[in-house]
Order: sequence, then structure tokens, then C-alpha cells
Amino acid sequence: MEDHNVFAGAFVDRSGERRKDPDWLAEAMSAHDTRFVPVWGDRCLAGGDPPVAVLLERAQIEAFIGDENVIFLGLFRNQPAFAVSIERNQEAPFPDLGEFKDLRFLGTVLPPDEANLIAHARAIALWHDATLFCGKCGSASQPEAGGNTRRCCNPACSAELFPRTDPAIIVLVADGDRCLLGRQADWPEGRYSTIAGFVEPGESLEDAVRREVYEETNIRVGRVSYHSSQPWPFPSSLMLGFVAEAISTDIRLNDGELDDARWFTREQLRSGETGLPFRISIARRLVNHWLGTG
Repeated sequence: MEDHNVFAGAFVDRSGERRKDPDWLAEAMSAHDTRFVPVWGDRCLAGGDPPVAVLLERAQIEAFIGDENVIFLGLFRNQPAFAVSIERNQEAPFPDLGEFKDLRFLGTVLPPDEANLIAHARAIALWHDATLFCGKCGSASQPEAGGNTRRCCNPACSAELFPRTDPAIIVLVADGDRCLLGRQADWPEGRYSTIAGFVEPGESLEDAVRREVYEETNIRVGRVSYHSSQPWPFPSSLMLGFVAEAISTDIRLNDGELDDARWFTREQLRSGETGLPFRISIARRLVNHWLGTG
């Protein structure tokens, strides 16, 4: 088992000190060993069997490079790497090199370092698309720092805008040889997962765990222990994984977010009769950890 979740891992040297060095960035943009990650809407390019991320040279992607759609990601395999955002209203480019695929699929097939790279590229490309205007004054904004921040174009405001990340807790609640799983109404029949929810302002992670579990299932939890985290760029979440001990057992769906919630034994989950979370998700890793299989 990897010591990190899918999409995570320090595979990209983000080289923050170079983001505000325009001379270095300009030189890197033209270097022969620099690679570019095309992001078409919310999809990334992969090809081959087994699939790999398609990383392009400058000459291959020159026609799509503009003043505001190139983002410095860092050093990947010791080479400068940039994302290039391509609008979805254009026909998908590079059909001879591969196919643009959804990140949920690519996370299941790509090498870990490439999954980490394209998750980074996709997340920040989508942030730019959603942050064309300043949230303080409503004026247009423009990229700065190699595309890692934006700046309000209104001189009277000039606010610096940073990429958004939404913290969310996700927790496996255990009661001895049972664990608590729930399901939403629009999920495939029979699939259950761990309890999750967004952290609210002024709230600690442990408090968010206790609140979310109670709101969704009526279960009170005591001890809360951190497990691991996972960037989840759909579009901008950071999943913070925990395990917790139940101190009550009577399930009631308090807030209506879940269609069902139940206690499951290890034997029930190992039988295969219950659908479990996607293999690339931290939810699945939490379940596997409890089962002793990962």
C-alpha cells in the first residue's frame, strides 16, 4: 500500500520562490526540456496502454498558449512543468496523441506521480476559470506569480486572490467490530461510504467530525484520531480523514442528507455484498484500514 492517497504525494517541487521571477519563468517557458499539461475544460490528456499522462513540448502546444492561460506548476521529474488551460468550447485537440479523460478515471490508471501532477493542473485551471472577477469589488482580475495567484485589476482595490481549497472531514466511525456507513439516494444501489462533510468557519477538525456524524446519523463519537488526507479537486476540496469511536449506537437520519445509514461488521463488508467507495477515494482507504487490508 502506498503511504499516500491517490492524487497526493510530493511529486512536484512547486518551487514557490520561482513564481515571482519573470525572467526565470520566461526562460523556462522556452526551454527544450519543459513540459506542458493540457487541460481541456476539466479533462486531462492521456494515451497509451497502459495509459500515461501526455506531457507536451512547447512546439506541440504553442497554438494554445495565451497571455492568461499558462500556469507554472513546478518541477516535475526535474523538468519545469506548466499547465495550459484550453476552453471546452473548442474541439478536443491532440486526437493523435490520446484522449481527454475525467480525473476520476485517470486516478485509477495513471502512475502516482502523474496523477498528482494532473490533479494539481486541473484544480488550479478550474480555479482560474471561476475567479475571473474580484470577490471584493467585482472588477476583472488577472493572473500573477506564474498563474498561482490573481490580482484585481482595479487600482483602488488591487486585492490579491489565492486558490481556494475547501476543507472537509471524512470519518470511519467504529463501535467494536462494527463500523458506520451511509449512502446518498443518487448513489448506485447497495453502495455505502464513510461519513463526510465540510468544515465550518471557526470550527476545529475534531469538532467538525463530531458535528457531521451527529447531524447525519444521530451517533455521538468520543475519541477522534487523524488518519491521512487527500486532495480531491472536484473542484477544490481537501479531504481530511479520521477514525472515531462511537459512544452511542442509535441511528437516526437527523438532517436528511443520507438516504440510509447502518452498522456493518467486518464479515459483512468482506463478503462483497455491500458496495464500497471508489478505490481511489480516501473513504475506501479508511474502510480498508479498518478491515486490515490497507
